[in-house]
Amino acid sequence: MTPAPLPAAATVSGVTMRFRNHVALDDVSTVVAQDAITGLLGRNGAGKTTLMQLLTGHRVPTSGRVEVFGRPPYEDDDVLRDICFVKEGQRYPEQFRVKDALSAAALVFPSWDAELAASLMEDFDLPPKRPVKKLSRGMNSAVGIIIGLAARAPLTLFDEPYLGLDAVARQLFYDRLLADYAEHPRTIVLSTHLIEEIAALLEHVLLIDRGRVVLDADAESLRGSALTVAGPRDRVAAFAAGHELLHTETLGASSRAVVRLRPDADDDAAAAGLSVEQTNLQQLVVAMSLRSTEASTIPSRLEELSR
Repeated sequence: MTPAPLPAAATVSGVTMRFRNHVALDDVSTVVAQDAITGLLGRNGAGKTTLMQLLTGHRVPTSGRVEVFGRPPYEDDDVLRDICFVKEGQRYPEQFRVKDALSAAALVFPSWDAELAASLMEDFDLPPKRPVKKLSRGMNSAVGIIIGLAARAPLTLFDEPYLGLDAVARQLFYDRLLADYAEHPRTIVLSTHLIEEIAALLEHVLLIDRGRVVLDADAESLRGSALTVAGPRDRVAAFAAGHELLHTETLGASSRAVVRLRPDADDDAAAAGLSVEQTNLQQLVVAMSLRSTEASTIPSRLEELSR
């Protein structure tokens, strides 16, 4: 049963963003669900950061419309005070110490939680009096994470927030994010390459490739929606023909394919004599990104499998 759609925190309607001869976003339309965690996924240069810049009022689209809480965010102070954007490689004034960065954030965000910020400082072992410019890359990322969580902004966007953090610190971020979100629901957009690490957090997935939306679906419907099947290439081809073929590899008489299941088709790959594995979210995203790149070759690949 498909879950009922959540109210919209932001809407993007027919948005194109051009930089001279480069099209960063190409006729993108999507809805960011309110009080949900959305994973904004895609390869480097796919257009993820550009989309986040539009949602946070840092840019105006070349064409189309962006609305956050029902209004265009650009130069709208009432909208912008409800947005926290934690950027990759966030910069701070030259003289700022860690505690100065947090004090400035407390002045900007109406829902700032000083107690949470102090607790996170201890968790990440951040020295409050150290100049930000002397922090390691991981510590700098931790400052941004603390601001993003303690701000408790109605719309919070994290753009690759974990750079320089080790696996333990990244898990700490995910745990604290999920715990605070459970107590204080808000709209969170998380852009990351570490899909497998965050898959359990996500309620919605938005995949962009080469400036276009490739996948826009709730995470629950994606779980279990794809299979990786392997076996004789004619049997793989026959099974894939009844579903959505995302990616295939052929070696001699054997093939391996990632397929997205169609609800009205036979999904018993084992009965077709194929080995079957569940495809996790990261594998699905990789396959769909490859499919986006190789879309024009899929019909010929099906023919090749059938030979």
